[in-house]
Amino acid sequence: MQIDYVTFKERSDRSRYIADRFHSYLIGKVLDIGCDKAILRGLVNDIEYTGVDLGGTPDIRINLEEVDRLPFSDKHFDCVICSDVLEHLENLHHVFSELVRVSNKYVIISLPNNWANARRPIERGRGSMAHYGLPIDPPKDRHKWFFNMTDAIEFIDSRTGRHPVSIVKK
Repeated sequence: MQIDYVTFKERSDRSRYIADRFHSYLIGKVLDIGCDKAILRGLVNDIEYTGVDLGGTPDIRINLEEVDRLPFSDKHFDCVICSDVLEHLENLHHVFSELVRVSNKYVIISLPNNWANARRPIERGRGSMAHYGLPIDPPKDRHKWFFNMTDAIEFIDSRTGRHPVSIVKK
């Protein structure tokens, strides 16, 4: 499994990274789960792009926690991208299965290394951890899973054993 350790200041930087790093996989029909403002659409030529998100400017607005099935047929997309989305979902195991179901060739998943951002505030016993904590008002966007890189690798490895997929090392 290829693991890249990168940091993005803006969400658009993540889309640019995906377009550059995975350009050879972004072919044919591409589904971008959690697309936000669908930046990737303008970065990759010659694809049939579909963006899905709860907010932003997607082609299809879907709350992934309220659907049993993505509204696409099996193996409908050549490439499915899901970047920094699964950690926000209570039903991440089910959504992972749906990503695999609708993909014909490739699934690109990005998960954050939460531990790296939380270690110092936890060690000090104070400070803020983005997407965690106890805010005064309910947040629109929060992580529901707290995991480290080892957990993320084990999750991906175990999920590939439950589906007819293999990990591509690039």
